Amino acid sequence: MTWTFTPDLAAYLAAAHPAVAARPVSDTLMLTVTDALKRRGSDAYGAGAPFFGWWTGADGTVAGGLLCTPPFPMVLGVVPAEAVRALGAALSAEPLLAGIGAFNARRPDAEALASAWGRPTRITEELRLYRLADLVAPDPAPAGRSRPATVAELPLLLEWAEAFREETGGHGNASEAALRDRVSYGGAVLWEHEGAPVSLAGFSRPICSASRIGPVYTPPALRGRGYAAGVTHAATRAAHAAGAAEVLLFTDLANPTSNGVYQRLGYTPVEDRAEVVPV
Repeated sequence: MTWTFTPDLAAYLAAAHPAVAARPVSDTLMLTVTDALKRRGSDAYGAGAPFFGWWTGADGTVAGGLLCTPPFPMVLGVVPAEAVRALGAALSAEPLLAGIGAFNARRPDAEALASAWGRPTRITEELRLYRLADLVAPDPAPAGRSRPATVAELPLLLEWAEAFREETGGHGNASEAALRDRVSYGGAVLWEHEGAPVSLAGFSRPICSASRIGPVYTPPALRGRGYAAGVTHAATRAAHAAGAAEVLLFTDLANPTSNGVYQRLGYTPVEDRAEVVPV
């Protein structure tokens, strides 16, 4: 039983992708990040060099993995409990992991990994993963309509994506390349009212028949009018039309408004994740 670590995306995909792809809901982050790296290159998330890892069990079968795209936290996928404990020791001993400043894991694994790490830590963010059960239209329906964003609107998309990142305390910077990619497959949906965009929802390319909604952003002056619910409903329908059998999204548990909106649209909780940093 052992962890294998590498900066080689191709090696990681060859070894770990079958195990990760078998869990497209819980491992949605793993799948969308590696898809972006394949499409846009190793600098898709910034100048830091990505690295990857996978856990091989006693029977020689790869059971799951992890990845990190600095400056974003390391993401731990679904792995057995013994892999979490072993990773705690590796955080101090493995050179590739030496610069880890934070990690993101399912809540029980985050707590176990923090304990095994042997360093004082704190949770900086708690996220809930939702999956769509039955889509419900917003009631009352917001004024306006949805439409795909266009390349000409990239400056607005970049402005709103950066505002979303700042408001939510996200890592890295908003990426024009990532937004241009979203526009190319219809993955950036705008809600407009009286001819002007008022809200945005993105969705990822379907991978293993799963797509994830996000970001969802409405400028502060335009909130409270149902635009976020309208555009999320529209983006969910667009994700289904693009081939997704499962539509997912993450919410910050500290934001009861967004959690309520998504549940009213038909999203149901799957599991919680936590972001942990050393103190």
